[in-house]
Amino acid sequence: MADVSAPNAPRRDPAPTRMAYRMNRLWLTPLFRAFLRVGLPAFTILFCAGVFLSDETRREELMLQVSDLRRAVEERPEFMVRLMSIQGASTEIDQDIREVLPLDFPVTSFDLDLEQMRQTVAGLDAVAKAELRIRPGGILEIEITERVPAIVWRGRDGLELLDADGHRVAPLDHRANRADLPLIAGDGADAQVPEALQILAAARPLTPRLRGLVRVGERRWDVVLDREQRIMLPEQGAVAALERVIALNQAEDMLERDLMVVDMRNADRPTLRLAPGAVSEMQRIRTIESGALNQ
Repeated sequence: MADVSAPNAPRRDPAPTRMAYRMNRLWLTPLFRAFLRVGLPAFTILFCAGVFLSDETRREELMLQVSDLRRAVEERPEFMVRLMSIQGASTEIDQDIREVLPLDFPVTSFDLDLEQMRQTVAGLDAVAKAELRIRPGGILEIEITERVPAIVWRGRDGLELLDADGHRVAPLDHRANRADLPLIAGDGADAQVPEALQILAAARPLTPRLRGLVRVGERRWDVVLDREQRIMLPEQGAVAALERVIALNQAEDMLERDLMVVDMRNADRPTLRLAPGAVSEMQRIRTIESGALNQ
């Protein structure tokens, strides 16, 4: 049977259309593909979230749900702190720490600012170092290193205990309560505690007679002995000057005589000041000797 198809029917062109060609070329662009895969979904999500959060009531409900969820997680038993343990502190310091950290147990560990609490505890006069950690079992452990009193300072406000660096440890009601510690006095004496301890160490041979040190003019020290005797030390080389006085005393029993002051402020010219009674006695002896010579 003969083919009856129309001789003038149009043939199909296999080439892509212009629009298909452009879309294919655009799809091959990395930036366009990244936009479709990442940018468009992200934009859609943000747009929907913005529409949802544009209503104030929905925002408040969402924040309330988030807050409840967070609190439910924070208050789980494994995150709760129920006890506070203080290590290395005396009874008084223990009480002071509990006063400056008034925690209401149980409390979630998320509500505890350990660094701020450490600074608060370390700010106590008697605390040299503080370390805080939360131990398993819900225990807040505070490890304390206390300052060790090394000297008693008599200042304008009364007696105070200082450590070897001059830091305040605690007030002192009566000198007799810490008679085992040396005494310093005077304005600015607390700022020179290390030097004072060096002088006191050099003055050990005089310990039975030693009453303390007095800071004079915030520049230098006087060593105060019994019988109202004083050793006036220079601003520089105080220890060496005191050792020189001690050597003279051991050789000549200088401090056993009727002296009021041994002035070592000028190392090249030490000066001795006699007691008033000794001066009168010396004048009397000189008068008697002068009368005897004139006869």
